[in-house]
Amino acid sequence: MSASMPDIAHSAEALETGRLDWVGMSNIEIPLVFETKGLTPVTVAAKADAFVSLDDEQAKGIHMSRLYLALDKLSSDASVTPASLITLLKDFIISHDGLSHSAKVAIEFELLLRRKSLLSGKQGWKGYPVKIAAVNHNGQAQIELSVNVTYSSTCPCSAALARQLIQRAFDEQFAGKQPELAEVRAWLGTTDGIVATPHSQRSVAEVKVAMTESCQEFDVIGLVDALENTLKTPVQAAVKREDEQEFARLNGQNLMFCEDAARKLKALLMPLSYRDFHIRINHYESLHAHDAVAIAVKGIKNGYQP
Repeated sequence: MSASMPDIAHSAEALETGRLDWVGMSNIEIPLVFETKGLTPVTVAAKADAFVSLDDEQAKGIHMSRLYLALDKLSSDASVTPASLITLLKDFIISHDGLSHSAKVAIEFELLLRRKSLLSGKQGWKGYPVKIAAVNHNGQAQIELSVNVTYSSTCPCSAALARQLIQRAFDEQFAGKQPELAEVRAWLGTTDGIVATPHSQRSVAEVKVAMTESCQEFDVIGLVDALENTLKTPVQAAVKREDEQEFARLNGQNLMFCEDAARKLKALLMPLSYRDFHIRINHYESLHAHDAVAIAVKGIKNGYQP
């Protein structure tokens, strides 16, 4: 009969005693079926972090394989929903009975959504980074959803400076003249007429929302739609010339600094049912070598910090 294999984590004494907040694994590669409102359940290639607290000050360590196997069971037998994440955290704690009272999991993946063009009616795929984090502290579970939305931001200051140059060029071109409408219209269609254009840049809104305890489903599409409709200039997938022209118009009619974008999204999220939210606006400057950033939170007691 073969000898039983040693379990050092269970039998050996800790080199140093003391409670640890979190012990576990990160960047676990795992396929998961994700459920969200308005979308057929979809398999995503995810990376997960799985942790439990080590509350037994004398214990050598935790049973990491048990965390992995619980995640694998979620991958094989269920889909990612608020209810299944709460069950997963309970399984983490039950599998570490006597060692742990708290557990947390974080899952990151890119969700591909079908998006319609602005005018032409064409459709294409856009990927949205999604992160779901859930934590159970002494029997109390909390779940948060994070999405990133990419959009174009055109600088109001740059637009004003460009308009001034165009006015100056107009004065130089038509000083002392009484030009015909057709002549002015033709001139405006040349690079001499539109002598300058404002700078714009690809920008990203990172939005994290804390879900209420009563929430039974994720709604990534609803959140993404609300954010993009508020910002007005999300980057596009399939684009024909009429879509590109409309995108240019929307940029011209929705000039914004990073502060403007943050305030728009804060005003959007304040009346919604999310328990809390955190907004980080990143404008990846085309003029400067650095980025422009604005951060906003809901501002509740013991809530997210800026």
